[in-house]
Amino acid sequence: MEAELDVSSSSSCGPAQLATPPLSIISEAELIDPAVAQRACQEVLQKQVKLRQVDDDSAHSQDEAEPAASHTVYVEKAELVESPAHDQKEAGTEESPVPHQEEVEPEQSPAPSRRRPRTNQSKQSWLLRLFESKLFDVSMAISYLHSSKEPGVQAYIGNRLFSFRDEDVDFYLPQLLNMYVHMDQDVGTAIKPYVVHRCRQSISFSLQCAWLLGAYSSDMHISTQRHSRGSKLRKLILSDELKPASARARREPPTLTAFSPPSDTALSPSKRTHQRSKSDATVSISLSSNLKRTASNPKVESSQEEDSDSCDSQDSPSPVRLAPQREFIKSLMGIGKRLAKLPTKEQKTQRLVSELSLLNHKLPNRVWLPTAAFDHHVVRVPHSQGVVLNSKDKAPYLIYVEVLECENFETSSVPVRIPENRIRSTRSVENLPDCGVTGDQRGSFSVVPNYDNDDEAWSVDDIGELQVELPEVHTNSCDNISQFSVDSITSLENKEPVFIAAGDIRRRLSEQLAQAPTTFKRDPEDPSAVALKEPWEEKVRRIREGSPYGHMTSWRLLSVIVKCGDDLRQELLAYQVLQQLKSIWEQERVPLWIKPYKILVLSADSGMIEPVLNAVSLHQVRKQSQLTLLDYFLQEHGAPTTENFLSAQRNFVQSCAGYSLICYLLQVKDRHNGNILLDAEGHIIHIDFGFILSSSPKNLGFETSAFKLTHEFVDVMGGADGDMFNYYKMLMLQGLIAARKHMDRVLQIVEIMQQGSQLPCFHGSSTLRSLKERFHMSLTEEQLQLLVETLVDGSMRSLTTKLYDGFQYLTNGIM
Repeated sequence: MEAELDVSSSSSCGPAQLATPPLSIISEAELIDPAVAQRACQEVLQKQVKLRQVDDDSAHSQDEAEPAASHTVYVEKAELVESPAHDQKEAGTEESPVPHQEEVEPEQSPAPSRRRPRTNQSKQSWLLRLFESKLFDVSMAISYLHSSKEPGVQAYIGNRLFSFRDEDVDFYLPQLLNMYVHMDQDVGTAIKPYVVHRCRQSISFSLQCAWLLGAYSSDMHISTQRHSRGSKLRKLILSDELKPASARARREPPTLTAFSPPSDTALSPSKRTHQRSKSDATVSISLSSNLKRTASNPKVESSQEEDSDSCDSQDSPSPVRLAPQREFIKSLMGIGKRLAKLPTKEQKTQRLVSELSLLNHKLPNRVWLPTAAFDHHVVRVPHSQGVVLNSKDKAPYLIYVEVLECENFETSSVPVRIPENRIRSTRSVENLPDCGVTGDQRGSFSVVPNYDNDDEAWSVDDIGELQVELPEVHTNSCDNISQFSVDSITSLENKEPVFIAAGDIRRRLSEQLAQAPTTFKRDPEDPSAVALKEPWEEKVRRIREGSPYGHMTSWRLLSVIVKCGDDLRQELLAYQVLQQLKSIWEQERVPLWIKPYKILVLSADSGMIEPVLNAVSLHQVRKQSQLTLLDYFLQEHGAPTTENFLSAQRNFVQSCAGYSLICYLLQVKDRHNGNILLDAEGHIIHIDFGFILSSSPKNLGFETSAFKLTHEFVDVMGGADGDMFNYYKMLMLQGLIAARKHMDRVLQIVEIMQQGSQLPCFHGSSTLRSLKERFHMSLTEEQLQLLVETLVDGSMRSLTTKLYDGFQYLTNGIM
């Protein structure tokens, strides 16, 4: 019989008349710090001690008094219990009587009433000890919050969230918000105070919660979605009600520049060089006022995100502190939607350059890239550096963003705009002290107009204006060639000859040639190849030299991939699993290498991705170099006996083993050469996790191998009989043993996200069970070794892998 808790009714037993004290859930209207949360947790524990004492007295009195079934108080095993009547009081609703259990025979009820409270006291005690121990971390808290059915446990864990580090809780933010959207009221009541408190503290956290709530609520039926808990909390976050209460006391209201998306009409080439007027006008708005949607571009197509915001904007205008960032993100999404309508890559690239040029008219502003790991303000987007990535139906694009690092992007002042028509003579000015030029002589250097557009490049006449008059300096020239000539002349005066072996010269020249990275040719069908192949350090140096903000010490360069029309929620789930496995392997000291990249979900069909630096796809390698993978390694890293090649080969093996396990455990499909990257150090990186667990392209299940292991991969490892190939299999065995040791940490991430989800990866009832079976908990380590041998041999000989690569080449041109 399921226990009922009725504190509104009275019993004939004296001790049983005591009302169960309410468990404290922190009010969301308060500003809470971890110390307050800790005190609230202690209050919960103290009241549970009193609750157990009441149970002891109640059990003792029931041995002497006549049992009353409708007034019996039971405690669920291994759980903490809170009265539903108190929940209703805290929620401000009218208290309703608790329905009574069916009456049972008097001789049948005393036995369980005497045994159950006493049996469960020890279990409660162990649970409380676990919650108070140092072993109780965020992962365990999220697990108990999801699995527990008692408000007492949920209330306690909701309070404990305040005691964990923000970074640790942020990793599980998708799980928390998915539980808030799709689970019962008690879970939502426990989670909401923490979310509201964090939203009051951070604009970035507020927007991230709003975006995730909108994405996860989209799986609900349209009739219930608008009035669901998730939609209401999202509306609350996007309103002006969650500003910090002490914001005015801390600082004066800053003036913000209203960010508005560029208009389509301004894309005309005839207006490209027109002087800015209304588009550059800044509107000073204080924090106490509201910012309405800008109407500078009524013709911009509304995205799904804008449609979902329409009901919010009708009820209450967007708050000032959120408006600039929201408009900045919407502008980037709008660009992607307009690019998708153009037929060719060349047209898409030209349009992207024009769109980004107009976007610069609203920068600098109080906007930032959410994928970055530090606080900053966006000051400029080098529009000529943006590229459209390979996609058959959509138009994802990569942009580079210049930012200025700051202490806090919410409170630090926005940088002053520097006109684009001035440039710095970076190379000459910064190197002048080494060439004998004093600081007083720097003022004589001239600056010239700077034009970033290719069609407005400098003419021959303009080059004459770039001449810089250098003062006469002595022979300590900075010119390496001249200095080398001087050294050569002085060396003739030396009587002692210098002997250099010819073999040593050849070895040094070959190593220098191997260290120099090759470049890719421009390809109209693949404009991103050249940009991705360029070393990141060289790109940063080149963009900084041409930037009006490059002389500032806080200048940084970031990059981001913008995707429209793709659901990135599965990508986010894969990122969490990869990050968890990476942490497990580091904890167990298994030298596997994987590269989880950050995912930002903006809606159910849009988002941003952190690019992998210094990496190109295997398709681009084969198309540009026309070499096998092993020959490309030899070209990039030198002969097989050199240190550079051996290091790159080891990196390849460690990363290949790591991603082989990832592809096996998550059943990652669509593994063509366009979805596998190769970085400058020899690592391979798998991207695009759109087909995982229960889903595959066209739901055909064509790729039957456990993971992709081609003969080219094996050749780079030194062949199937080489030591590095045995090292590869040994790493897979060690990684699988370590992963199954911490299997629950991986399973809980997937299990919680399956709640209420309509994602393709969760189609079918056996998704979670199949994932658990792939950890092979029942096998010994000797049996696991045989399993790894079987998986490797089957993947290496897989016919479907070759057929799928051939299919991608015929249909999409992917080599």
